[in-house]
Amino acid sequence: MTERAIKVLIADDIETIHKRIGRIIAESPQFEVVGNAKTGYEATILATLHRPDVILMDIEMENRMAGITATREILKQFPELKIIILTVYEEDELVFAAFQAGVVDYIVKNAKPEDIVTAIRDAYENRSPIRPTIAQKIRKEFMRVKSAEASFVYYLNIVTQLTATELDVLDLLVQGKSRAAICDIRNVEANTVKSQIHSILKKFDRHSAEEVVGILKELQIFETLRDTAHLGGK
Repeated sequence: MTERAIKVLIADDIETIHKRIGRIIAESPQFEVVGNAKTGYEATILATLHRPDVILMDIEMENRMAGITATREILKQFPELKIIILTVYEEDELVFAAFQAGVVDYIVKNAKPEDIVTAIRDAYENRSPIRPTIAQKIRKEFMRVKSAEASFVYYLNIVTQLTATELDVLDLLVQGKSRAAICDIRNVEANTVKSQIHSILKKFDRHSAEEVVGILKELQIFETLRDTAHLGGK
């Protein structure tokens, strides 16, 4: 047992969650609830006022990422503070984002009382484990990010190998221009544009311009080229 009570701040926009966790904490003399916040903004203020040892932080409060945003702000000021994310849905992307923000653990809101108590104590004592479920989520999200990065590099390489004419045509397609509009803009015949698009599709190994445009928009490749001055603004 620690020499003094571990100060805990609860941040959640659902009253029943406050009451349940508050009761669980109150049953143990080693913990003390020093504040209850219903928004990420309130959590930031109360963390400054009460200097808790551990914060139980809901992810979704005033908005979907409120808890993660508050976590970043709080840890900028108090990097030694330990934050545990509370969540209903174990979404890999949100859990990964929470760990990137600096949380030390996460628990579901309906966790057993003993699991909540253990998580708080372990966080305070710097013993928060990377449990198998957490490790799996982090690995999955890491692989998703790495896959996206690999896709970006792959398609960017194809784009850089296009001729100047093909690049202009593809840029117009990404902007949502129709083939007829492209003919007018470039002052060429329809068969010329058709041939250029066919060449583009062959290089991308895709069957439709819509598919290529969708990929490039998702990866924001043309935005990147414009930002790095490799493509003129249009």
